[in-house]
Amino acid sequence: MRPDQAAIGWAGRADWDDVVVRQATASALLVFGCTTIWGLTGGGVFWPGWVAFGLALALGLVAALRWAWEQTPGLTRRLAVQGAVSIVVLTLEVGLWMGTGFGTPWPFWSALGYSVLLLAHWLVAVGWFRLHPEREQKLTRRVEELTRTRRGALDVEAAELRRIERDLHDGAQARLVALSMQLGRAEERLGGDQPELAAEFRRARDEASAVIGELRDLARGIAPPVLADRGLPAALEALGRRAPITVTVTADLDRRPAAVIETAAYFVAAEALTNAVKHGGGAPAHVIVDEAGGRLTVAVRDEGPGGAEADPGGGLEGLRARVEALDGTFSVASAPGAGTTVTAELPCA
Repeated sequence: MRPDQAAIGWAGRADWDDVVVRQATASALLVFGCTTIWGLTGGGVFWPGWVAFGLALALGLVAALRWAWEQTPGLTRRLAVQGAVSIVVLTLEVGLWMGTGFGTPWPFWSALGYSVLLLAHWLVAVGWFRLHPEREQKLTRRVEELTRTRRGALDVEAAELRRIERDLHDGAQARLVALSMQLGRAEERLGGDQPELAAEFRRARDEASAVIGELRDLARGIAPPVLADRGLPAALEALGRRAPITVTVTADLDRRPAAVIETAAYFVAAEALTNAVKHGGGAPAHVIVDEAGGRLTVAVRDEGPGGAEADPGGGLEGLRARVEALDGTFSVASAPGAGTTVTAELPCA
């Protein structure tokens, strides 16, 4: 795995990792405090061991649930959650059995019970699916139909937005430029004989220039021309050159993704770089684009102070909605002092 791919994978799991790291740090500090108290009070039975055991179980539960939630949604995920919780509870029982002097191995019966419950869960689920195959098949077909029609609607929307961008660029914007030039020529002819009228033409030309700038920004906000003409890597390179900070772009794409995916990836990078410029303190940023396993991943990392949060209704939350509408995932990792990483994964198979 290349370093940029490793960075992308890390960023996709950063939210969970941050929770685990914070919990582990707090647990270690608590165990250290309890051990200090135990030492200052004369030692004796090492009761902080039980505190450490309980905190370790809580940490293990978080890690187990994280693993279970990464499994395939449906029966597999439900079984994984039940199995993870059962293992953590069984570990607690084994610890209690060992701490109380061993004796009769009663945790064996608990393990047997948890295994029977897990097997019963699986049998009931499989039996339900077999007794109601029509319902499951109907739901599967409905989900496939909704996915297909939604993707079609999104593709139509992307094509329509690009058509509007071309119309603005080649139609209204071009005509306004011609109008501005005509106003300029009229201003020059009237400059000596009728200065007041020439001033009116100049003001009209300034207004036309302002409208041209607004239309250019609007068209770029819909879909930048370089994205449609030359593809995502070239558009990101142009975006990096316009940024007031140092931006490096690494793009590894064997083919162009669909227009709607390409546009979403571009705006993820654009908004993330805007935030890096605002809050990164001038630190450099890195844009990494990679395609693997039928998914396009865009990660934007800056080396700023970190501590960023996705405000409700802000630009990052708008990006999350755009990405999730395409069945993608979106995450922001911004630990204080460790910079900020914005990552989006989009299906492009």
